[in-house]
Amino acid sequence: MSVKKIYLIRHGQTEYNRQGIVQGSGVDSSLNETGVAQAKAFFETYKSISFDKIYTSKLKRTKESVAEFIKMGIPFEALSGLNEISWGTNEGQKITPDEDAYYHWMLNQWQNGNTSHRINGGESPEEVATRQQPAIDIILNTPQEKNILICMHGRAMRILLCQLVHYPLKSMDMFEHANLCLYLLEFTGSLVSVKKYNDLSHLEKIDLLKKEQASESIF
Repeated sequence: MSVKKIYLIRHGQTEYNRQGIVQGSGVDSSLNETGVAQAKAFFETYKSISFDKIYTSKLKRTKESVAEFIKMGIPFEALSGLNEISWGTNEGQKITPDEDAYYHWMLNQWQNGNTSHRINGGESPEEVATRQQPAIDIILNTPQEKNILICMHGRAMRILLCQLVHYPLKSMDMFEHANLCLYLLEFTGSLVSVKKYNDLSHLEKIDLLKKEQASESIF
């Protein structure tokens, strides 16, 4: 039985992450120094994998996170379906206590199954799931690609994982994430299984794990 391996990562740290500023799909930020180091550490750990294809979102922080792989000549495609959720009117802003309370109220709505609710001016998880479908079709249904690398964003990654393993969207927060974390997935043609979960072992080599966890942002 042919098995497709999917190496799914979140982008490296940006200054927005470090400062707790909302990014989403409307902020096209670059990696900061820590993010670049995280990307390098991931590359050094996984450069021996013979990737057939790289997929990223349209946002540069994902492309920068896999830049060393792209330089190797691995075929690369940016898909808008992999973009982060739109966080609406809060994008680019530092979260105030009132906005933080509203955000956590919205998370509670989603966790209770109200996944059609959207942040003010933004997207709902169901809307993100719908726009991810063409990307999922490409990723799963290109049989010649046996090892693929995908770089995307925290909330969008949670939604994608729910779709791949057939969990309801209200369960998305069970998929924890950190900057430059890895989920290793295997697809048999009918079933996707998770082999590595929010793995950060590749960051331990450069002593960034504690820094990453301390500065982690939900956005």
